Amino acid sequence: MKKNMIMLFTVLGIFLNAQIIKVKRGIVNMDGVHVAKISNKSNQYTFLDLKETPIYTIEFVDKSIVDSVRDSYIKLNRVYNRDKTLELDYISPSAFSGDEKSAVYTSIKSLKIIDNKGINIKNLDELFSKPPKRNLDSKTKEAYTIRNKIDKLKIEVNTVGEILSNGKPVGYFTNLPVSFGSEDTITDKTFVDIEIYDANSKYIGRYITTTKQIKSAAGKTFTLYREMSGRASILKFPTYKAIAERMAIMDPNFIKVQEKVIVGEVVKDGVQK
Repeated sequence: MKKNMIMLFTVLGIFLNAQIIKVKRGIVNMDGVHVAKISNKSNQYTFLDLKETPIYTIEFVDKSIVDSVRDSYIKLNRVYNRDKTLELDYISPSAFSGDEKSAVYTSIKSLKIIDNKGINIKNLDELFSKPPKRNLDSKTKEAYTIRNKIDKLKIEVNTVGEILSNGKPVGYFTNLPVSFGSEDTITDKTFVDIEIYDANSKYIGRYITTTKQIKSAAGKTFTLYREMSGRASILKFPTYKAIAERMAIMDPNFIKVQEKVIVGEVVKDGVQK
């Protein structure tokens, strides 16, 4: 009985101390008190004090790092001092909350830059003087490592289907369509696979247009650009550059960074990427 009473008062205490946060018609309300205003343009939200003076902005970013691995975060900037922009994690009151509620909830619960007195300039400035580090999971960290290595390769595809790395030819595509453009996405489903060779005409792999799969000469297989729903939706069709980058991941001997750092691989759910 005593234990049940303790649990009851604990739950009751949490309930009574819980903040009620609402956003209605551009006004941020905490426990029935107006504390700030908010406006938005596209994916950027501007927070204003009650005198409608803009104080800071939050921009939502959702980007692909390597294929299906994505990263979502916010960019925080002060209106009165734009020398520095912070990239931060954000939180949401629920899985179904929109960006506006997430921006407000993060400002109050996570960053503590809005309280019951309004926008706290002191806390905002302290956040910029000692910015917190992002909490990335191992999959995202690994994807960024691979992205950095790919970026060092500086892979491009020219107008005749040659693959360049740091300006030097390292391979080429064959079986290209008549309407080939190096910046095109591959949308045509043909029964002739688009093949990749290195600069010495050694077969590296192929892209199967009917299944959106890329296969290396060593037998590794990866499906490019799996279609996803909602905010994390990504392109259904790859570019020639994306195929060359993926082949560099699947076959470390295809292209190497000038510092001789070999591009690594991503393994997700036991599948070679």
